[in-house]
Amino acid sequence: MIGNWSVAHFRARFGGAVGRSAPGSSAPVTYGLIILCCLVFVLGPAAGLNPAYGSGEGLIAAQRAYFHRWGVVPAELFEGAPRAVLTPATALFVHGSWVHLLGNMLFLYVFGAMTEERMGRVQFTLFYLGCGYLALLGYAAANDDSTQSLVGASGAISAVLGAFLFLFPGARVTSLLPFLLFLPLRFPAWVVLPFWAALQWVAAGRAAQGPGVAYLAHLVGFGLGFGYAWARFGRPTRVKAAPAPAPEGENQP
Repeated sequence: MIGNWSVAHFRARFGGAVGRSAPGSSAPVTYGLIILCCLVFVLGPAAGLNPAYGSGEGLIAAQRAYFHRWGVVPAELFEGAPRAVLTPATALFVHGSWVHLLGNMLFLYVFGAMTEERMGRVQFTLFYLGCGYLALLGYAAANDDSTQSLVGASGAISAVLGAFLFLFPGARVTSLLPFLLFLPLRFPAWVVLPFWAALQWVAAGRAAQGPGVAYLAHLVGFGLGFGYAWARFGRPTRVKAAPAPAPEGENQP
């Protein structure tokens, strides 16, 4: 769950100006993912707004069944069931609570648009889905005997953060730090995002198996995103120099 971070980022700027265009104008995939995740949540049982799922204990039972069906259950994933193989993809669009949803969508909104503009729509879509799938798969492989359902877009969004760090290391990120009385401060991405990754590493080492935040999925996604951006955009473009024109006095008749 990305919303459970010690550092909250609200706005990214590059070179003193807003680093992306108006919402929806040049990053339709990012905003489409946000809308889709919100719709799935509102229509599902976790939001508590759909009367079709009932209330009270009936609603709780519906939520458990819903998460089990669409989320990743590591113990079932490696049994080879065809349906379970798809769950690392479907789980990316399912969230467990309002806080879970809003936290993830906030970070996708802040960091996704600039990353999408740099990669392009098709490449960003494949990147998001592929890294998200592999991040959840990595967590499941490390907890292959767990029967707890894992849901959320945290792994995919962590990949976006990793790519953002490589593509825009100097982007200024407005952050709220709890130990500084939540004063809004601006730091470059190369300071904020590695600090966040270090927090995930520490938390992953302390996390016990069971319900909670899948910190390992965050780390896997972050590493995949950074690695992909480095492999795809890290090589300098070689431009073949055109021969200089001859001086006017050397032109042949």
